Amino acid sequence: MANTIRLDIVTPDRMVYSADVNMVIARATDGDLGILPGHAPLIAGLDIWPLRILKDEGEEMLSLCGGFIEVRPQKVTILASCAELPAEIDVKRAESAKERAETRLKSTPDIDVHRAEVALKRAMMRLRVAEGK
Repeated sequence: MANTIRLDIVTPDRMVYSADVNMVIARATDGDLGILPGHAPLIAGLDIWPLRILKDEGEEMLSLCGGFIEVRPQKVTILASCAELPAEIDVKRAESAKERAETRLKSTPDIDVHRAEVALKRAMMRLRVAEGK
């Protein structure tokens, strides 16, 4: 069994990431997944959460705005509505989005609460990835 697995991350706009990696750690809608080379086939929905990628050179994180993961023994494909590398994240924009969502949740009675909560979760996840935590 090889010690790497191919990881491709695709959004509607572009191929965000494509490389051979040692391990992928993702948050599915029903719990965390750790994927190593030779993993059993799997399809799962993904939550809004940082994706952790382990390579020989160290660990990387990407922000994922939900989507789907398909796992095969030698390849992982992630289809996401949005995905960003840490260097692509506009921290000021994410902080503003977080503040707007928090304000909406605190002070506006007739808002779409679910939408505001999702916006807050996305902003917090982007900030976490940008800070490398």
